[in-house]
Amino acid sequence: MTEEHDAVEQEESLFEAPPMGEQERMVEAILFASAEPVTVAELTARMPHGSDPAEALVHLRKRYEGRGVRVVRVGDAWAIRTAPDLGYLMQKETVETRKLSRAAIETLAIIAYHQPVTRAEIEEIRGVSVSRGTIDQLIEMEWIRFGRRRMSPGRPVTFVVTQGFLDHFGLESARDLPGLKELRAAGLLESRPPPAMGGDEEDDEDDEGQSELFEE
Repeated sequence: MTEEHDAVEQEESLFEAPPMGEQERMVEAILFASAEPVTVAELTARMPHGSDPAEALVHLRKRYEGRGVRVVRVGDAWAIRTAPDLGYLMQKETVETRKLSRAAIETLAIIAYHQPVTRAEIEEIRGVSVSRGTIDQLIEMEWIRFGRRRMSPGRPVTFVVTQGFLDHFGLESARDLPGLKELRAAGLLESRPPPAMGGDEEDDEDDEGQSELFEE
């Protein structure tokens, strides 16, 4: 038993985790080099055996407090992002036109606030049909994705917003979405009568009057 125990201890010592300061540097390097947010599981898989990236993230976040960049949580992943109050400095470098029709904006908002939601439920809330092109556009932009199928007749598929959507708008989770007042101030919601039931959304596909909300 003693020899077996010593062998186990010797094996564990061969995989001794690096000091926490070194683990912080590793996490920092991975987040800095990654274009997409990285999960703790992904960090664990890339770091030496015995590392604790979750603890390293706690220390790293504290170290970046008050700096020009921050370690932020995006859904269930982590990333290094510019401090919100300095975002204006990056404006010229990050300009990316994302013109969306009113139909796409409203569809995206409904999915964000009601997820998981089916296409039929989106149409019921909007009061008009949702074209396949609108859904395809949002999926192509990687702002929405397919969710689980409903346990109801026909097993309809649901839609949910993606981690990319949260990252683009600087949200930790869908719970951080703005309220009704903020949406109206941003121009996403208008004081206009709802369209007639059974109508076709093609009439507003070319309306880009509110696309500024998605142009950064």
